[in-house]
Amino acid sequence: MPNVRLSAAQCAQFARDGFLGPIDVLSGDEVAAVRAAVAAVIAHLDQHQAQLYEVEQAFCERPGEVVCHFLGGFLVHAVLRELLFHPHITGRCAQLLCVDRLRFWHDQVFAKPPHHPGVVPWHQDYSYWTRTTPACHITCNLLLDDADEENGCVQFVPGSHRWGLMPKLPFDAPLEAIRAQLPAGVAWNPIAVPVRAGQATFHHSHTLHGSDQNRSARWRRATVLNYMGAHVRVADGSTPLLRGVPLLATGEVVQGEHFPIVWPRGIERAADLEEFAKPKRRG
Repeated sequence: MPNVRLSAAQCAQFARDGFLGPIDVLSGDEVAAVRAAVAAVIAHLDQHQAQLYEVEQAFCERPGEVVCHFLGGFLVHAVLRELLFHPHITGRCAQLLCVDRLRFWHDQVFAKPPHHPGVVPWHQDYSYWTRTTPACHITCNLLLDDADEENGCVQFVPGSHRWGLMPKLPFDAPLEAIRAQLPAGVAWNPIAVPVRAGQATFHHSHTLHGSDQNRSARWRRATVLNYMGAHVRVADGSTPLLRGVPLLATGEVVQGEHFPIVWPRGIERAADLEEFAKPKRRG
């Protein structure tokens, strides 16, 4: 098993600020493979839509205004399935969550073409995930292109993971919409984090983050891996946790082939998910 341990100082920074990075994750060859996989899915997004968990509706309606965003790329591409087990991601997520066993939740892709006006509004990831409990989740934002303020890198608000949960907002909301919901007296001091292709940031499920439009002539693409502790349970079993996933009862541990244990990596691996490669309609 590779040595993927973060330092005590890095873990302390994550606990203090609610985010960490940039951290080296992928080699140049790995970046090229994942970038090609993402490009292939986007190029045929209409064909894959029935298999994916979700394609952002606002993007489908207004692609020239709204950022391309979809969930479930691992369901339709082998390279993205393998990525969710990458030890440089999973080992560090487990360490930052302080868990011995890490479970996959879902993946996402965000793609901003050159000179695209779309933004990702300030939000907390867990505001969209309250159908699971307790809140023991973490996000790895893995860049496939160099990202800076000019092309819309992610920005974080240090310490906002301690502010409590705020309402979720529509994906096509204005960048600053959440500010009307902030607790009284908190300091709004966002930090933009430039990241090179192949590097990642890691953030707490309650950390406020967002990204501005792409003002550059360059792409800004990222694949996002969301994980949780293996003990997380279903908070609301009235509907499936994600489209096409078998229904789990309220109080049941989130489990099944869609939610494999990814750290430590053992019997469950990308090959066990190969069934997802077979075309079928979801939902």
